[in-house]
Amino acid sequence: MVSPILSNIYLHEVLDKWFSDVVKPRLKGKAFIVRYADDAILAFSCREDALRVMKVLPKRFGKYGLTIHPEKTRLIDCRKPKAQGGAKPSKSATFDFLGFTHYWGLSKKGRWYIRRKTDKSRYSRALKGIDEWCRRNRHLSLKRQHKALTLKVRGHYAYYGITGNGMGIVRFRHQVERIWRKWLNRRSRNPDMPWERFQRFRKRFALPPAKVVHSYCAANL
Repeated sequence: MVSPILSNIYLHEVLDKWFSDVVKPRLKGKAFIVRYADDAILAFSCREDALRVMKVLPKRFGKYGLTIHPEKTRLIDCRKPKAQGGAKPSKSATFDFLGFTHYWGLSKKGRWYIRRKTDKSRYSRALKGIDEWCRRNRHLSLKRQHKALTLKVRGHYAYYGITGNGMGIVRFRHQVERIWRKWLNRRSRNPDMPWERFQRFRKRFALPPAKVVHSYCAANL
């Protein structure tokens, strides 16, 4: 397992500089790269350019003893729907990157733009982590549990609380409450706490409300 810092240093030479100094000057259209550690997206305005780079990329990595992930590495036609005759975007235009699913959506003004929502696998992993923590720490006082869960929920908002993902973080908060209730029931002599009673409990030990922390699309809507 290579740390993000080492990946950044190594791939800066292998991929970033090569793409900037060697690849881009030879392209017909515009292109850019977005990379974090060993995850990267290479975007091209010309399909022919994308095919050419896709063909030489394995050779470039192989030169440094690296391989490309066979399942994650793929070509995606991610043009705006209007560029495809006005049809609705296909599912093939959807892709996952850094914990988010990226897809085309319409703004309130009817303009297409890239929207982002929590990747399903990351969402499930986060809830699984909450469930495990509540199971192992259900013996703690309610105040200590509330403090810890508050930090976890705020941490989730800090990363996934972006424009267009409001409903995703609202659902996450709701599911955290349900998980917490489940494990509180299992430490009680009277299991199955009625939802009405839990509603009163929620007011006393309220988790932070869902909040969009990063507004990326506001300027374009």
